[in-house]
Order: sequence, then structure tokens, then C-alpha cells
Amino acid sequence: MTLEDLLRSRDARVERQRELIALYPGMTLLCLTVQLPGPVKRNDASLRIARAGVDAVKEAFKPVFEEQRDLETGFEAFFVVDVPLLDAKRICCRIEDTHPLGRLMDIDVITSMSSTTLTLSGPLVMPLGREELGLQPRRCLLCDSPAKECIRARTHTVGELMSKIDEILKNTLNL
Repeated sequence: MTLEDLLRSRDARVERQRELIALYPGMTLLCLTVQLPGPVKRNDASLRIARAGVDAVKEAFKPVFEEQRDLETGFEAFFVVDVPLLDAKRICCRIEDTHPLGRLMDIDVITSMSSTTLTLSGPLVMPLGREELGLQPRRCLLCDSPAKECIRARTHTVGELMSKIDEILKNTLNL
């Protein structure tokens, strides 16, 4: 898995988000991905996390549209729901914070900027942040720092993170 592969996959995901927002105006778009550090983004564990995430989203919402992609660059799923944006974000944060595997999932609520904010390929789409609800950022799996800070600073090794993820999986899925 190369950085180019991951960037192409991310660009394709953003393009699909643009398409779905255009196809379902007035609805809310959710995008589920699995959070695994390192070069391997698809394996048995990631697919088990993905299935648990899909089940949790489908239990919390009644999607009017669902699409799953099992890619070498990582699992991703799109859901269109008829729930207001901020309410959907609250529910997604609750899943991430309370589900036994929630720390390993990222369930983004995607918003589209106004038509005045355009990129070369269409409207700018971006995930709604936890701060929009007054919530604290997600914490690191290994320490109490915000996860984004640890990721940016590379505070922990991939091995340390994978050991913690293995522990979570073992405790949750009895692996």
C-alpha cells in the first residue's frame, strides 16, 4: 500500500460523497471508515470492525441509501439518513464513544459548503467536527492527549498502536 494509493482512495471517497450529497438533497450523509495505523488497511480484523460499525449505524438510523466498499485501501461505507445534521453527529459520536469497537471506527457526518465554495471538481465536502456540538476531540488510544495531536506528532509507534488494537479486538471479539 503506497501513499499514492491512499490518496487516490481518499479522492475517490470525496468524489462519491459529492455525488451522494447531490443525489439526496436535504438528507444527511454518513461515511464510515475503519481506523488502523500502518500500511495494512484491510484484513480480517478491519472487516470485523467494519461489520460491527455497519450494524451499529443501521441500528441507530434507518438509512434510505447504503453503499459498502471493501477496498485494499480500507473499508468504507456510505449511508444517507433522514436525520438533521447535528442530531446525526450526536448519534455518531455516541456510537464512537460507547460501542466496544467504536474507538476503531470513524463515522463522519459529511456536510457540503455553500455553492460559493467550489473546488475544481465541485462543492467542498467535509466532515462535521465534534466541536460543532461542544464535544471534546477524540482521545488517543494510548494516552489522554487528543488523537489528532498524537497522530501528527507520531507520538506512538505503529507497533504500540496495533498492540492496543489487538487487545481491544481480543477483549471485544474474543479473538
